[in-house]
Amino acid sequence: MDLNEASEANLQYILKEIGTQLGVVNSSLLDADDYDLSKYDELKMLYDLLQQKKHLSVSETQAFIEELAKTRK
Repeated sequence: MDLNEASEANLQYILKEIGTQLGVVNSSLLDADDYDLSKYDELKMLYDLLQQKKHLSVSETQAFIEELAKTRK
């Protein structure tokens, strides 16, 4: 899977992985239908940052969630 290409399938995958890493209980918050494909690069950047970090503090988790909220439709 080439995540550098903006596609609906890649968007779904990235959002699912972000949700897993952030420990999001309500997965409907990360429904791909609620995100614009035009914001794919921003979401990919968040995904890449999460991949680099093994553990997030509470404030880092909150910051990631706030950034996700900004990219929602």
